[in-house]
Amino acid sequence: MALRTLRDPEEAADALQEAFISAFRAAGSFRAESQVTTWLHRIVVNACLDRMRRRQTRPTVPLPEAGPGEPVAPRDQMAERETRLVVAAALAELPEEQRAPIVLVDVEGYSVAETAQMLGIAEGTVKSRCARGRAKLAKSLGHLRNRSADANVPDDGVNVQQQRQREAR
Repeated sequence: MALRTLRDPEEAADALQEAFISAFRAAGSFRAESQVTTWLHRIVVNACLDRMRRRQTRPTVPLPEAGPGEPVAPRDQMAERETRLVVAAALAELPEEQRAPIVLVDVEGYSVAETAQMLGIAEGTVKSRCARGRAKLAKSLGHLRNRSADANVPDDGVNVQQQRQREAR
């Protein structure tokens, strides 16, 4: 069923694995109002639909292994490591209530709904905590951005539009 729905063996295998995990977690709530196979079928279909929705919201295009898309300068692995450390430190400075949703949504790639379920909070709470955490990260990691992009990072809770209006005066 998963293979026919997703038309990709790897995606189908991942969806099936997610479905079995969901079925295992929800086994205690099975009410026997239908057959187990019907219940499992629905869980697999839902897992496939979730994967399809996630794929549509975050479309990806595979990059070629080599060719004209390669960077002109070789990668600076030390600079990349330093950047990872700076980002990790900035994440560690966030309050736990903001850090957990940001890591789950932005780093791990979970949806807002999944994150809300995992943390046991409302979806709106996940969104607001992510927004506040991202604003703090933008401020603390602003030095990593291009100089031209710095103008778009709000300071002290001032939104970008208000900042531009002040600059225009």
